[in-house]
Amino acid sequence: MPLTKDFRETIRERAQQEPKFRKALLREAIELMLSGDEKTGRAILRNYINATVGFRQLEEATSIPANSLMRMFGPNGNPSAKNLFGVLAHLQAQEGVNFEVRPRRS
Repeated sequence: MPLTKDFRETIRERAQQEPKFRKALLREAIELMLSGDEKTGRAILRNYINATVGFRQLEEATSIPANSLMRMFGPNGNPSAKNLFGVLAHLQAQEGVNFEVRPRRS
């Protein structure tokens, strides 16, 4: 089911006003992908990109065409590790955070 414009606008407005919300969106997307729910992680990352840097600016920063980036983070996207980690590195730098992976006991 496609997201409504109202929902996207709500995410954008909140992300622009609340740095903690932006960081939480980015963290959640990464955690979901690492836990195996890459489809939901990509969807959240797409929302994050739309609400913050936008695909055109991300294209300039990563040298990956905006259309390719949109497909990568779309419902049927399949980003290569190189492209995914390049995007994540840029988004973390832009946000001023550096997430790290640590083992957690289950």
